[in-house]
Amino acid sequence: MIRPLDAGDRAAWEPLFLAYGVFYETEFTPEIIDKVWSLLMESGSGIDGLVADNDGTLVGFAHYRSHPDTFTGGRDWFLDDLYVDPDARGAGTATDLIQHLTTLARESSPAGSLRWITAADNSRAQRVYDRLAKRTTWVTYEIGL
Repeated sequence: MIRPLDAGDRAAWEPLFLAYGVFYETEFTPEIIDKVWSLLMESGSGIDGLVADNDGTLVGFAHYRSHPDTFTGGRDWFLDDLYVDPDARGAGTATDLIQHLTTLARESSPAGSLRWITAADNSRAQRVYDRLAKRTTWVTYEIGL
């Protein structure tokens, strides 16, 4: 079942978030984890979360945000983070999270788009994404602050 992340999920969400960091070779300090959790729990912070709940066990999450779209006048949605526990992969959980977010976005604003990025070598995820969305030709740039 896909549902919104809620305050009671912290203990189950945190190990998933830490594993997500390990996957992307990023160590999340306790301070970062606290800040991210606070943002996810703060109404109006600009970032929200969904979780995949398998009979009371969290097996995945999606963090997302939305902003006005200057190309359509609608809203653009961005999937910041998507992670599924390795033991739960292959059961459609990532697909379910993305489809749930797509439904939320369409209900909010039929114009705009839902976008996300992934590592160039994350081929397993790309096989899922290629079934669900159109791969774009945009190139991402980044400046660390």
